[in-house]
Amino acid sequence: MKWFVFIFTSSLMAFTCFSNPKLSMSELLAQSKPTDWRPIDPANTLYLELTTGRVVIELAPNFAPNHVMNVKKLAQEKYWDGLAIVRSQDNYVVQWADPQSADPSKKKTIKTGKTTLDAEFETEWSAQKSFVKLKDGDVYAPEVGFVDGFPAARDLKNKKGWLLHCYGAVGAGRDTAANSGGGTELYAVIGHAPRHLDRNVTLIGRVISGIELLSSLPRGKAPMGFYDTPEANVLITSIRLASERPETERITFEALKTDSKIFQDIIESRRHRPEDWFKYRADKIEICNVPLPVRTVEPKPVSRK
Repeated sequence: MKWFVFIFTSSLMAFTCFSNPKLSMSELLAQSKPTDWRPIDPANTLYLELTTGRVVIELAPNFAPNHVMNVKKLAQEKYWDGLAIVRSQDNYVVQWADPQSADPSKKKTIKTGKTTLDAEFETEWSAQKSFVKLKDGDVYAPEVGFVDGFPAARDLKNKKGWLLHCYGAVGAGRDTAANSGGGTELYAVIGHAPRHLDRNVTLIGRVISGIELLSSLPRGKAPMGFYDTPEANVLITSIRLASERPETERITFEALKTDSKIFQDIIESRRHRPEDWFKYRADKIEICNVPLPVRTVEPKPVSRK
């Protein structure tokens, strides 16, 4: 089985990083075992198809079950087909929606999904939920760490947990009212982590591939980065669940388990920066600067007798 590794970080995708003074990250990953990786469920994976390529989004039903279910329904009814990316704000977000949503006579009809839902800014926290704590602390939350590959925070006193607005996070846009969003308008973070949005917007997942197709889009010239003409909008060919695509059209992804020892080695490397280039080492790391390795796996060839 052949496989290829790319590293999804809070600020870039990179092929070469170092894990400790003796081994590079690629060397550490080469030593990883199959049990260090988890398959990303096609039933919780969205393919956002643009004319320039495919953006792949892993959904997080454990944090926003109602929004994720609604997004799946919208994808199944082909709601986003022919809609557009309508906003690209520098160092902030890219947003996609119905460009005609403000006009009742022209906006696209929603068939099986819902227009709005109650907010899922937080989720109830149980002792059974896996949480890999980052020891460095955080400005915005009592504790931060990782839950099944997603950067997350928790407040044990109030028994709440939530996802974080790191680079690549995907959320459901809303108006002023907390229950005015539902997933018809989605956005992805393409700039410095806007953590002030944590617990103010429902996050539904993260981009695991193709973020460069979003972060490199021309910036909108209208306020907040919205495109100022219909011609500037970026067409969405389709959004589908990976599980509903033929297997020949799917990409198989695996994510490094965030409760594995090798992941802790990677964190230590990024925290202490052993490379000779560094003359000052902070010996600390922010949650959104921890790389989250993801790899694609080529399917095994089918034997023909």
